[in-house]
Amino acid sequence: MKRMLLILALVIIPAFSFAATDAEVRDLIIKESIQSYPGNCPCPYNTMKNGRSCGGRSAYGRPGGRSPLCFPKDVTDQMVKTYRAQHNLK
Repeated sequence: MKRMLLILALVIIPAFSFAATDAEVRDLIIKESIQSYPGNCPCPYNTMKNGRSCGGRSAYGRPGGRSPLCFPKDVTDQMVKTYRAQHNLK
């Protein structure tokens, strides 16, 4: 019985998931972008292993290579729309 309830919850709960605002969706996109970066310094506001701020040494500030999304201005309205569609967010 418990297993059945768990399976039912896992199926139904995602159907009700939503992000109320575009700002919340932008935050989710930024978090995913940062988490997918393999190094320690994706964004200027992150910290290095020694505790210092990444600043200009971050991937965000370097030309070429990976460009993580670090700020809300980096996330376009189209990215928000696509994210909502892919994650079934209303």
